[in-house]
Amino acid sequence: MKIEQIDVIHLRMPLRSPFETSFGRSLTRDCLLLIVKADGIEGYGECVADWEPGYSAETVGTEWHILQEFIIPTVVGAEFEQPQDFRQKVAWVRGHRMAKAGLEMALWDLYGKQTAQPLKTLLGGTRQRVEVGVSVGIQESPQQLVAVVEDYLAQGYARVKLKIKPSRDVEDVQAVRRAFPTLRLQVDANSAYTLESAQALKPLDDLSLLLIEQPLDEEDLWDHHRLQKEFKTPLCLDESILSLQHARQALEMGSCQVINIKAGRVGGITEAVAIHDHCLSAAVPVWCGGMLETGVGRASNLALASLPGFTLPGDISATERYYEEDITHERFVLNSDSTIDVPERPGLGVTLDRHALKKYQIRAFTSRNLVK
Repeated sequence: MKIEQIDVIHLRMPLRSPFETSFGRSLTRDCLLLIVKADGIEGYGECVADWEPGYSAETVGTEWHILQEFIIPTVVGAEFEQPQDFRQKVAWVRGHRMAKAGLEMALWDLYGKQTAQPLKTLLGGTRQRVEVGVSVGIQESPQQLVAVVEDYLAQGYARVKLKIKPSRDVEDVQAVRRAFPTLRLQVDANSAYTLESAQALKPLDDLSLLLIEQPLDEEDLWDHHRLQKEFKTPLCLDESILSLQHARQALEMGSCQVINIKAGRVGGITEAVAIHDHCLSAAVPVWCGGMLETGVGRASNLALASLPGFTLPGDISATERYYEEDITHERFVLNSDSTIDVPERPGLGVTLDRHALKKYQIRAFTSRNLVK
């Protein structure tokens, strides 16, 4: 496929309800939509960088710059036999994995449409539907948190993840566990603790949690190793895993027992599959994390999570969990068994709602306007 044109659209999507984590409270969610054109076909990708550098140093602003000035000029006019070739083409650009992941996703969509194969098939996925859970932000009180969790259980979610931070951790999680003794429950700190302050989380070890996600700073692999020794509950790494290399080192070091794989965070679907394959060979469970994606990124996550090593429910959730109106015509719906169907149409299997795109667009540029 010879890349003829790439459009980038900065979107700001209103969330159905505020979402609070250890690094802030969000009312909207920004992202970059990429539309890649080749051989008369369009492929869609989503760069999951947000407006603020809370979760990651990458933001829509930094990735807009990197895409416009460096990555897109390198890619437009180039030919790719398969999406995996893209990584080598842009290897000279250091970091900026979210920008690369968004563009690579669009190439996978293009390739799937060209070959009349769904992304699931291209990746080697084995499931028609994947098990999912819901991520619940920090609430005003433990009582309010219990009420919110109860509502999600009524909707059909069978696994819940609670966001925590210092002073809003043990009491909140204990309240939910008392209310729902058999619930599949896990927590996520988003790097809110130090090795010393994480000692306050010791009571969580008695609550039969599936895992404790990213308690320490993303660069604290060794301290995660030390902390894991003190907990019987598996630690799971998210922000710390930016590549297959990081995943291998973390597992060899004993820094975690579970890995959260986000294609956007690790530089794309190709790298995400490589991490999955490594963990599968090592019998380490993985699951697919979420970044409040639109239908474009959600479709990609579902295809990725259909691979056999994703044995824990992902943070993919139904469309209505986050958005009243999405930018795709397709809406992903929660099944009665806490699963969501994996798209079966070629590529990502989604189509764009142009009216919604126009409604939520902040700015846009096309490669036609770049100086050659």
